[in-house]
Amino acid sequence: MTEGPRARLIESAIELIREQGVHAAGLSALLERGKASRNSLYQHFPSGKSELVEAATEVAGARMSLVIDQVTATGKPEQWLGGLVGWWRKVLDRSHFTAGCPIVGAALAEHEPAVQAAAGAAFVDWNQRLAHALSEQGMPAERAKSLASFVISALEGAIVQSRALKSTEPLDDVLANLTVLLRAG
Repeated sequence: MTEGPRARLIESAIELIREQGVHAAGLSALLERGKASRNSLYQHFPSGKSELVEAATEVAGARMSLVIDQVTATGKPEQWLGGLVGWWRKVLDRSHFTAGCPIVGAALAEHEPAVQAAAGAAFVDWNQRLAHALSEQGMPAERAKSLASFVISALEGAIVQSRALKSTEPLDDVLANLTVLLRAG
């Protein structure tokens, strides 16, 4: 079954934000990549591009939440980190370092408060999921919360650096150094 225009628009927004950020992802490019008309855009997103980008940010955030849940379902925290780093390594390699995290792109959309809020909500959700998983492994709740935030921040920073350097070395550094921290956790 073929995706409808709403789903195609959301996918095109996620892709373009991953590649170019919110402001560089122009309406024409969103419509062209999503194979949709302006009428379709306004039918599904009456407020236009901002509403579409907000929805795309929510969808992208929810997808990464599922990845976090899958990775933390078994094994130990250092294995989870390996799973997350491996997931991002594949994304960066497949895209030849042109696609990063759409949530970071949305977080930088200062003139789009609803989009930025959706990015903030995604980060909060990821931190909470990871903190909960760490707590389930016996880590005190406050320590788990702080460490989860640090892990997400380190991963996101490594993704940005990897794109700029066209290398997964920053992800390797995150894996090496945070593994030690998680084992000690």
